Amino acid sequence: MKNDQVFKLIDGVFTPAEAGKVLTALINSKINRRNLEDFSNHIRFNNNLSRSKKRVVELTETKEKIKNLPEVAEANGVNLVVNSTIEISFKK
Repeated sequence: MKNDQVFKLIDGVFTPAEAGKVLTALINSKINRRNLEDFSNHIRFNNNLSRSKKRVVELTETKEKIKNLPEVAEANGVNLVVNSTIEISFKK
């Protein structure tokens, strides 16, 4: 079994509008999944959500920072290069 694996999720040049849609969808998906999972775990197991809420805040801050990038690219007449990989490893 290979321990570390890397997968490309996003790899391309996007117009500002396309990049905005891709990046917003990605971050919104992460925030929504986190919120739904937290709600479920809190109802079922009465879990402490402070760590998870902190992560949602971090994701929301990232979303705000990324939100302006397509506008800047549009104003400068350039496209955006977006690359995203995910690294997965096994741990005992």
